[in-house]
Amino acid sequence: MALTPPAKDHPYTHLIETLKDGTIKFFNPRKLNDPRYDKLPLSIRVLLEAAIRNCDGFHTKETDVENILDWQQQQDKTEVPFSPARVLLQDFTGIPAMVDLAAMRDAVAKHGVDPGLVNPKCPTDLIVDHSLQIDYNKCAIQNTPNPGGGDGPHASHGPPRRASQCGGQRGSCTKATCSDPPASPGRPAAVQQIENTPLLCPFHLQPVSDTETTLKNQELELGRNKERLQFFKWCSKAFKNVNVVPPDVGAVHQVNLEYLSRVIQVADGFVYPDSVVGTDSHTTMINGLGILGWGVGGIESEAVMLGQPVSLSLPQVVGCKLVGSINPLTTSIDIVLGITKHLRQAGIAGKFVEFFGAGVSQLSAPDRTTIANMCPEYNATVSFFPIDQVTLKHFKKTNFTEEKLELLESYMRAVKLFQSYEELTEEPQYSEVIELNLSSIVPHVSGPKRPQDRVAVSSMKEDFQSCLDEKVGFKGFHISKEKQDTRVPFLHCGQEYQLAHGSLVIAAVTSCTNNCNPSVMLTAGLLAKKAVEAGLVVKPYIRTSLAPGSGMVTHYLNTSGVLPYFSQLGFEVIGYGCATCVGNTAPLPDAVVEAIKQGDLVACGVLSGNRQFEGRLCNCVRANYLASPPLVVAYALAGTVGIDFEKEPLGVTSEGKEVYLCDVWPSREEVQQMEEDTVISSIFKDLRGRMEKGNSLWNNIECPDSVVFPWDHKSTYIRPPSFFSKLSKEVPPPQSIENAHVLLFLGNKVTTDHISPAGSIARTSAAAKYLLSKRLTPREFNSYGARRGNDAVMTRGTFASIKLQNRFIGKPGPKTLHIPSGQTLDVFEAADRYQRDGVPLIILAGKDYGSGSSRDWVAKGPYLLGVRAVIAESFEKLHRKQLVGMGILPLQFLPGDSADSLGLSGKERFTVAAARPGGPSPGQRLTVETSQGKSFCVTALLDTEMDVTLFRHGGHLRHAARTLL
Repeated sequence: MALTPPAKDHPYTHLIETLKDGTIKFFNPRKLNDPRYDKLPLSIRVLLEAAIRNCDGFHTKETDVENILDWQQQQDKTEVPFSPARVLLQDFTGIPAMVDLAAMRDAVAKHGVDPGLVNPKCPTDLIVDHSLQIDYNKCAIQNTPNPGGGDGPHASHGPPRRASQCGGQRGSCTKATCSDPPASPGRPAAVQQIENTPLLCPFHLQPVSDTETTLKNQELELGRNKERLQFFKWCSKAFKNVNVVPPDVGAVHQVNLEYLSRVIQVADGFVYPDSVVGTDSHTTMINGLGILGWGVGGIESEAVMLGQPVSLSLPQVVGCKLVGSINPLTTSIDIVLGITKHLRQAGIAGKFVEFFGAGVSQLSAPDRTTIANMCPEYNATVSFFPIDQVTLKHFKKTNFTEEKLELLESYMRAVKLFQSYEELTEEPQYSEVIELNLSSIVPHVSGPKRPQDRVAVSSMKEDFQSCLDEKVGFKGFHISKEKQDTRVPFLHCGQEYQLAHGSLVIAAVTSCTNNCNPSVMLTAGLLAKKAVEAGLVVKPYIRTSLAPGSGMVTHYLNTSGVLPYFSQLGFEVIGYGCATCVGNTAPLPDAVVEAIKQGDLVACGVLSGNRQFEGRLCNCVRANYLASPPLVVAYALAGTVGIDFEKEPLGVTSEGKEVYLCDVWPSREEVQQMEEDTVISSIFKDLRGRMEKGNSLWNNIECPDSVVFPWDHKSTYIRPPSFFSKLSKEVPPPQSIENAHVLLFLGNKVTTDHISPAGSIARTSAAAKYLLSKRLTPREFNSYGARRGNDAVMTRGTFASIKLQNRFIGKPGPKTLHIPSGQTLDVFEAADRYQRDGVPLIILAGKDYGSGSSRDWVAKGPYLLGVRAVIAESFEKLHRKQLVGMGILPLQFLPGDSADSLGLSGKERFTVAAARPGGPSPGQRLTVETSQGKSFCVTALLDTEMDVTLFRHGGHLRHAARTLL
C-alpha cells in the first residue's frame, strides 16, 4: 500500500535513512542492530520491512514486527499482517470484485454514508484478458464456427472475412506470396521490426495488416463483452486508485511482469520493495523477479483493496539449493516440472520456497519466473528468487532507466535484499534445505489427468499404454485389450484420416506458463522452421492455436523469422489472453467428435499451460498433457502421444523420407543466439506504448458518469449481488448450525475446477435454464467467466462440473440428491429447495478439498447456495481462507476420522453448536451431532483471531462495509 508520511509518533522513525543526496527516504531494518536480521531469509526481510513501514498500532503492531524479526522461533506459530504495495486483478475475478464494490456503494448509501468513500485504498490494476475465446483459427476461418455455441457451421454471425493477398492469411503484400519459403536459408532480415509499426512480412519486409485470425477473435471478444467492458470503463473513472488495462494487450501475468512490475516503489518520498497480491493463480510468477507476491481469493483481494492487510501465518521458508549444470537439451519447462515434482514430494504446503546456491545464476530471469509460476502446484505460497546480477541484467533490457537501476541496486544493497553469489556472505538460515542437481533433470510432460503426474518423454509411449490398461482413476482409462487397437476412419475436408487411442486433436501453445520465457518459445519456433524446411506438416483436423502472453511474444517471434513457420503448421496467433486452458477452445470438427465417440477413443490434447484437469479442454478429450511449447509442436507433428521419439520418426515427407525429432530439434546455441538477436530493450519500451495506447474499440466505448452504478435490472452480465442484504451496523451474535442437510457428499481431490464455474455454459445446465428464461439463445450464452458479474449465473454454475463425483449419485455429473423428496436434481435446484424451506446446508468431503487455482466463486457460490460449513478430511489452505472470507466454517475431521470411518451416510441431519459467545476460537474442537444419534468432534480451521472476526461478520465484504458505517 502507498505509504503516507510517518507521523511523529511512528515507532520506527529512528530507522529512516536517505539515498540520492537525501531526496529519497527509506526504513532500514539493519539499523535495528539486531543480529537476527542477517539470518533471515530474504523473503522474510520483505515482510519485516512492510511491517515496520506500516506499523500503525492497529492493523500492524510493534509485536508483529518483533514476531517477524524473531522468525526462527515464531515461524508457523504466529499470525502476522502483510500490506502489499498493490493488488492485481484479471477480469474473470476482477469483475465480481468491482461489482461487489459497486454494490457496497449502494449498501453504505442506504445507511446515509457517502458512497464515494468506497474506493480501493491500495493501488489496483485490473487487466482484461480472460474473455478471449478461440472462435477462429487458421482452419476455423474456413469452417466458420459458431462463436455462441449453436449448432451448425452457418450459425455464426461473425465479422465478414477480409480479402487477403499475402499468402491468403496475412494481409497485403506486393511481392510473391508469403506462404512461399524464404529464398535463402537462415534467419530472415526482419530483426528491425518494432511494436506499433506496421507488421512486416518477414520474407519480403513489406507492411502487412494484422492477421485475420487475431482481428476476428478480437472483434468478437469486444462485441460479445461490450456490457462488461462498459462497466470496467465506469470503474476506471468512478473509483480512485483503479487502473484498467484494456483487452488485447496481454495476459495478466505477462502484463504484471513486463509493465506493472516496479521492483521498488517510490511514494511520498519513500522507497520500499514492490509487492503484490493477485486474484490470478499465476501471480506467483512475479517472485522470479525478486518481487514478493502470491495469489489470493477475490474476497481477500477486495479486503486489501479496502485497506486491510493480508493475514498469514508466519511461514516456514524452505531453502532450495540449486547445484550442477543444466543439460543443453533441457528446457526451462523441464526444470519447472522437475522442481515441481521434487518439492511436491518434500511436503511444503503453505511454506515459502527461496532459491539459493551457485546453480541459480544459470537461470535467466524468464527461467525464474516460469519456475516461480508453478509454486501453486506443490502448494507453496511463493517461490522466491532474490534480486541478483542476473535480475539487474534483465532490467537493463526492459523499461528501467539507469537512474532507477542505480536507485534499485543502492536500496537493495542497503537493506540487504540483494543476493551476490560472487561475494562470500553468510547464507540465511532456512527452516530446511532441499538440494537439487540441475544436471539430473530430463525432459518430461505431465498428465494425462493431473499436473503432478510427470512422464519422461522417453517413456511416454509405454506410459500411455499403461494408462489404457489401468482401471479408471487418476491416470487410468481401463480400455479392454481387444479395443486398444481400434482405428476409426473419418473424412475431413474431403480427405480420409484415422483416429486411434492416443491420437492428438488439440495442440495449444497457450499464454499462461511458457510465453514469459523467450528461449522456450524460440525453441518451438525454430523447431517449426526446421520441420517445415524438412517437409513435415500437421494434420489439418488437429485444433492448433498460438495464444501468446502479450504482443511482445508475437514481436520476437516475428523478428526472429519463426512466426510464419508456426503459421504454416497451423499455429496461428489467435489473440492475447486465456483461451484453451480455461475451456474456451472452439468446437472440434464434427467428424472428429463422431469418430472419437464411435470408437470410444481416448483422444489427447497437449498444451503448454500449467493445468489440465480431465475434461477441461474439451469434454470428448479425455487425456490432456502439459508440455513445453517445442514438445507441443513435436506431438502435433507426430499426431499422437504414442510415439518413441528416439526410435520412431515424427513423420514422413512427400518424398518418403523419415524425419526424426533429433533432426529438427534446435541446439541450445541456436536458441541463445536467436534470443540475443530478438529479445532486446526496444521490445519492452514499445510494449509499454502499446499498453498505454489501448485500442480504438476500447477507446470508443461509452460508460455512465455517476458515483453509484446505474444497474440495468434486465442485464444478464452485471447484477448487484445479495452479499449486503440485511446489513446491520452491529455484528450479529454467533448462531448454531442446526439440523443441516448435506448438499453434496464428495470424495478426495475435489478441485476448484469442480466447484467454481469456468468455461462454456452447457445447454442443459441450471445456468442455461436461467439464461433461456431471459430469452437468450444458446449462441448468446457466452462463458461463465464472461458472466462472472451475474451472481444468478455463477450460483447456478457452482458445482456444475461434468466431472463432479457426488457419492449420492454414483456417477460423474452436476447432480445431487434432494434428501427430503428423494429426487435427483441439479445442485442449484436442490439448494434452492432447501433455502426456500429454511434448511441450512453443509458439505461432506475427503482429502485435499479445494485444491487448484485461486477463485473467489469457490466460496461465493457455496455461500449463495446456502452452505454454512464444509466438513472434510483436509483442505487446500488458500481455499480454507476463502471459505472463512465468505463466512463459511471449514471443519476438519480429527486425524484418522472420515465420513466412512464414522459410518456417515450423508443423509442424516447435522447440528454444530455455537462454541462461545464470540464464536469458535482458532483451532477449537467442536462437536457435531447427527439425527441418528451419533456425535463426533471436528476442528474449526480458523487460524487466527482475525479469522474469527471475519467469520463473525459474515466474511470480508460485510466486515469492510461495517467499517464505513
